Amino acid sequence: MSVDPMAYEAQFFGFTPQTCMLRIYLAFQDYLFEVMQVVEGVILKKLDKMPGCKISPSQVRKCTEQFLLFMKDRFDKLFGKMEEVLLQLVLSIPKNVLLPEDKVHEQFPYSPEQFQALQEEIRQLQLQCRAEVAAEQALRAELEEQKVVKAELEKILQWFDDLEKIFREQGIGSLQESLAFLTQSSKKLQVVLKEVEQKSEKLKLRDKLM
Repeated sequence: MSVDPMAYEAQFFGFTPQTCMLRIYLAFQDYLFEVMQVVEGVILKKLDKMPGCKISPSQVRKCTEQFLLFMKDRFDKLFGKMEEVLLQLVLSIPKNVLLPEDKVHEQFPYSPEQFQALQEEIRQLQLQCRAEVAAEQALRAELEEQKVVKAELEKILQWFDDLEKIFREQGIGSLQESLAFLTQSSKKLQVVLKEVEQKSEKLKLRDKLM
C-alpha cells in the first residue's frame, strides 16, 4: 500500500484513496476465499458420486489451500499494479488543480513567514480579547458592588429623613441643628468623662500611698 497520506485527495473524496484501495483488496480477497470454498464443495460432491475414488476430503482441502495460496500470490501482484494505476490516474488530484474551497489561497497567497506573522497577530488578538473579557467581568462585579452600596446609602438617607420628620413633629428643630447640639454635648461629655477618669486615677494613687 502507498504511504503517501494524500491529504488533498482525502479532502475532496471524504476518504483517503489508500482506505478505498484497502477495502477493494479485502473485498476481492473475501470473494476469492468464498469461490474456493464453493469449488471445494463441488469437487467433494463429484468425488462422492465416483465409486472407488481414493481421494480423501483432507487431500482435497490440502490441494484447495495450495491453489488458494497460488491464486492469492498472483492476485497480490496484479493488485499492486492496479493500485499504482488507480492511485496515480484515478484517485489523485493533479498538482496544478485547486479545490473550490481553496481558491482563496490562489487569490491571496501567503509565504510561510507571512503565515507565521498572521498566526502571531491572531494570538495577540486572542490575548487582547481575553483581557477585555476579564476587564468587562471586573467592571460588572464593580457595578454590582456599587448597586449594593447605593442601596445601603438610600437606606441611610431614608433613615435621616424619618429622623428629621420625627424631630419636626416633636418640635425639636431641624436635623442639622439637633446633630450639632448632639455633637457639642458629646464633646462636653467626653471632657467630663476624661476629668472623672483623671480624678479617679489620682484617688487610686493616693489610696496606694496611704
